[in-house]
Amino acid sequence: MSKSEANKKVISLVVPLYNEETNLKLLHKALDKAVAKLPYRFEMIFIDDGSIDGSGEELRKLATKDNRIKIIEFVRNFGKEVATTAGLNHAQGAAAILIDADLQHPPDLIPEFVEKWKAGAEVVVGVRRGKEHTSWLKSLAGRWFYRILNAMSPTKVIPMATDYRLLDRAVIDEFNRFTEHSRMTRGLIDWLGFRRDFVYFEAAKRQYGQAKYSFRKLFGLAVQSFVALSLFPLKAAGYAGVIITLMSGFFGLFILINKYALNDPWHLNFSGSAILAVIILFMVGVILMALGLMALYIAHIHAEVANRPLYVVRKSKESK
Repeated sequence: MSKSEANKKVISLVVPLYNEETNLKLLHKALDKAVAKLPYRFEMIFIDDGSIDGSGEELRKLATKDNRIKIIEFVRNFGKEVATTAGLNHAQGAAAILIDADLQHPPDLIPEFVEKWKAGAEVVVGVRRGKEHTSWLKSLAGRWFYRILNAMSPTKVIPMATDYRLLDRAVIDEFNRFTEHSRMTRGLIDWLGFRRDFVYFEAAKRQYGQAKYSFRKLFGLAVQSFVALSLFPLKAAGYAGVIITLMSGFFGLFILINKYALNDPWHLNFSGSAILAVIILFMVGVILMALGLMALYIAHIHAEVANRPLYVVRKSKESK
């Protein structure tokens, strides 16, 4: 390696994958072409998330021809979020670019990500313009997922944002401080803040194989995201309890005043069963409020166990 090459900044390409044997050669060629003219050195970190096809062997073949390739091979499938985390833990670059192995994230946009990073963005997010190759059901579910999550969570997640994104070294270092096990990578990155910019793209059609995220897995990821980014579901019972208690208490007070203080001037004739129903409803509200109070304590436990940093400081660094 020449001295000029050694002095170039390193950018890490982080590629989580699962059963992508048929796409790896094409992906490597596309990545090589995309970064060839950029004035940086690149390391390519492939995280094999317990593939059961020939992905591991294909990666080793590519690594013998390209010394920029680093391989992290899991003993079993731990999931994309964990694989992405492992890649960022091992990234040595001044920035890291997360990209999927199925070629639906266009590698030829990498120079645009880098340009926005050089212009001052610390997080550059790839945002899909549409879901041309996704079923209408997944597309509809995705839109509603973002609407509900952003309504419930203090951390705003960008609709149609993808894991295709560039992270500055400062962002990587802060992300690596997270210790929670159940995580949504893009949500945690959004939680951190930092200066953001966007690259918009239309997802390419998958070359080979099938999408690894079934509807069941996507639903599980959505539930995990709600739990990780919002405490509203935990507190919902308490909110419901307050509403039920107030309404039933008001109605019960109205019945008592109407029946025993005013001698039922409007001849409403509330039966004993109706009065009993109001009392039961009031008690249900009290129980739900008690559950909500317990939820507040659980929320505090959740925050302590997650152990997220209390604050994030922007450190001064040399210009890119």
